[in-house]
Amino acid sequence: MKLSSRFALDLVYLTAGAFLLVAAMAFTAGTAGWLAFAAGAGLTLLAGLNAVRATQPATRIGHGIVAVAALWSLVAALTFTGATQTWLVFANAGLLALLAVADLVNHEVTTERVVHELVVQHDQTVAEPLRAA
Repeated sequence: MKLSSRFALDLVYLTAGAFLLVAAMAFTAGTAGWLAFAAGAGLTLLAGLNAVRATQPATRIGHGIVAVAALWSLVAALTFTGATQTWLVFANAGLLALLAVADLVNHEVTTERVVHELVVQHDQTVAEPLRAA
């Protein structure tokens, strides 16, 4: 069984969002801001490159939206300070996690739809010679 890159990247986005959710409340505003900057820079590059490289429109759209949200997280972490920065890091992390879950659900729904639409058909012309042998 092969793990798709889309699924793996969505898990990375979800993990980063969950980490930043906790970090926003556990650390000081300055530390959370720098963590959000680092995660935002990494996720912007990762999601942006994958959005450009993707061949399916759903993947391009989903990862493009994640890249824009991560870019906003990066900008907000550098622009704001204090309690505003803490709550923006928290909100942006929640948004990243939500977008990752939405893209994971979209990926799984389309994969499951393909699996459930496969229908095995029995061809009598092939089955008869096999029974005779």
